[in-house]
Amino acid sequence: MGDRGSAEDSAIEAYGLGKRYRRGWALKDCSFRLPAGRICGLVGPNGAGKTTLMGIAVNLLQPTAGTVRVFGEAPGPGLGAAGRRTAFLAQDKPLFRRFTVAETLRLGRELNPRWDQRTAEDIVRSGDVPLTARVGTLSGGQRTRVAFALAFGRRPDLLLLDEPMSDLDPLVRHELMSVLMAEAAEHGTTVLMSSHMLADLEAVCDYLVVLASGSVRMAGEVDELLSAHTLLTGARTDEGMPADLAARHTVVESRTSGRQFTALVRPDGPVTGDLHADSPSLEEVLLAYLRTPGAPPLISPSAHAGPHPHPHAQHTQEAAA
Repeated sequence: MGDRGSAEDSAIEAYGLGKRYRRGWALKDCSFRLPAGRICGLVGPNGAGKTTLMGIAVNLLQPTAGTVRVFGEAPGPGLGAAGRRTAFLAQDKPLFRRFTVAETLRLGRELNPRWDQRTAEDIVRSGDVPLTARVGTLSGGQRTRVAFALAFGRRPDLLLLDEPMSDLDPLVRHELMSVLMAEAAEHGTTVLMSSHMLADLEAVCDYLVVLASGSVRMAGEVDELLSAHTLLTGARTDEGMPADLAARHTVVESRTSGRQFTALVRPDGPVTGDLHADSPSLEEVLLAYLRTPGAPPLISPSAHAGPHPHPHAQHTQEAAA
């Protein structure tokens, strides 16, 4: 990939970001860049720091260490420049259950100076959700659609979605993924979406950030990350796989089954020997990194945050004990 570009080309840049709670660090030395205009999957096991990262990016949480920039600016109150350009949809999709859909959209219009009523109504109507229905009477898929309408009605430049479809059946998830992609493409919205549904991410995301144990393990263009890996299969040895394989290449994960071994590697040159090489799927790569948190991280050039723009502005305050 090319140069990092200007701050305006970056939707999010995190520099040594850390957040400590009483139980320990939820994020630690988290650094990455999300270029503007991408649909990015945020992947990691429970407790990896995904929700914490999003909370810091939208100013709901303050970091213990490091800084984050949203379109080149520090996150601030909702009416600040970064706040006006950002929308966040939490996992529980908070909505007023006694409000009608129309009242919900009217509230969105009154609270947001950039409100786009047409976009919000189109998202609701395309799912045959009655504007007169109370939110509390809607199905899970309909409520998620209303929450999407509120989010896109704000006309955000950056939309953060925390497990937005984890409670929906596959058909509804597919339908709402289509809504998400169409709206993001039409308005050029950058999307950062956490999800455990790896197949969904493979269908819609062109960028990835993988967290494990509070740190970035992999980040960059999906195509670039996939092309950096090879899935090798061969005859099992006493050590499981040939000793020279680990000596010559970066092995992310190695597994044995019967008389065979399978290894996901980042080749550091030609792969030799009696081995079968194949291209891994995104799910195979993600699962390997999630199962092996000690694997060497892979950060593509486009995902490098680079030097801190304000080295003296770094947070050093301690979290409450």
